[in-house]
Amino acid sequence: MLSSWITIPENSHFPIQNLPFGLAEVGSQTHAVSRIGDTLVSLRALEALGYLEGLGVSEPLFQGLTLNTFMAAGPSIRRSVRKRLIDIFRQDSVHPFRSSEHHKAVLLSVEEARMGVPAHIGDYTDFYSSREHATNVGTMFRGAEHALMPNWLHLPVGYHGRASSIVPSGTAIVRPLGQTHIEGEPGPRFGPSQALDFELEMGFYIGPGNEMGKPIPVGEADAHIFGLSLLNDWSARDIQRWEYVPLGPFLSKNFATTVSPWVITPEALEPFRCPGPVQDPSPVEYLREEGSVRYDIQLEVLLKTKQMQEPESISRTNMKTLYWSMAQQLAHHTVGGCNLRTGDLLASGTISGSEPSSYGSLLELSWGGTKPIRLSTGEERSYLEDGDRIILRAWCQGEGYRIGFGECAGTVEGPRVPI
Repeated sequence: MLSSWITIPENSHFPIQNLPFGLAEVGSQTHAVSRIGDTLVSLRALEALGYLEGLGVSEPLFQGLTLNTFMAAGPSIRRSVRKRLIDIFRQDSVHPFRSSEHHKAVLLSVEEARMGVPAHIGDYTDFYSSREHATNVGTMFRGAEHALMPNWLHLPVGYHGRASSIVPSGTAIVRPLGQTHIEGEPGPRFGPSQALDFELEMGFYIGPGNEMGKPIPVGEADAHIFGLSLLNDWSARDIQRWEYVPLGPFLSKNFATTVSPWVITPEALEPFRCPGPVQDPSPVEYLREEGSVRYDIQLEVLLKTKQMQEPESISRTNMKTLYWSMAQQLAHHTVGGCNLRTGDLLASGTISGSEPSSYGSLLELSWGGTKPIRLSTGEERSYLEDGDRIILRAWCQGEGYRIGFGECAGTVEGPRVPI
């Protein structure tokens, strides 16, 4: 335990090794915050009181309504802020803050805070980087022999998503309306999706961006990645099947994407770097990554129906299985000249493992609805029903501590039918 004035519960996902960053609304004020145990540390107040001076910045980092200024400052400043926080809050610290009268202004209660989306997100891109997921989906629709499209092993497939409908954890998800088509019928039907699904993903935020026409080399990608968050890119599979040819998903994806409130920086995740899968064939040169890196991040999906007292786990997998890395996604995104901006969000696509218990979507868990999953209540699910709550969790297990990401959760509500 750090001290009597910061509470760290047993098995806390927010020890001092973590120091995540987020945005919290407390009363009428928005604070850039970090978290240690059950205590929020107001970076806005720390900075205003002078405790973050001497970091080599020319403008305030935490006085705005988003984390974008801090994200844009780059990895050196991010590491300096993190070091300063550790200097202040480590157990044996003798920092002047510890004996000051500023605790009430700086230390906030988790229970009194409402967490928001951590950044202003100008653009959002979703990739398709799990070989296991792509193989499962391709097998369902094209057969095992043609599961992967010819381009899949040569580039990180992706599509541009909708930034305006990215919402923080806890936001209700309204069942979307759209067109669907039943084979053999002459035309489409219109109405609420009957195949609403979750997608277990990890996202990462852009720190410093790049100029238009100036790609980011794969070896320099780390300097542009501010940190990682959990992400659920909700999908309406029946709408998607009808609309995605030839340009890809539209209404089936743009209605909601949920993000966890905390951004975990590469410094916290450094002990959990690990090699990625062998890439065969070898990628084109601009995608070749020396010592291809992933993170050993354990992932879990929980489902709570109206009948359940507590949510139950329906899937567990790991981010380290991703075929295409974040650095490769970033390099591919910019190689054609696209400019990324601070706060932009890039996502991995659904993360699935090799076993049915590790699939990252109901599309796979129920194998396209043909094998509904059975829950402890006796209920079955092929896709989500109104009132179902999906909770995504992620953590890295260290020796005696965990690096946690917080929950990424949403409850499905019935459709709002237009007049």
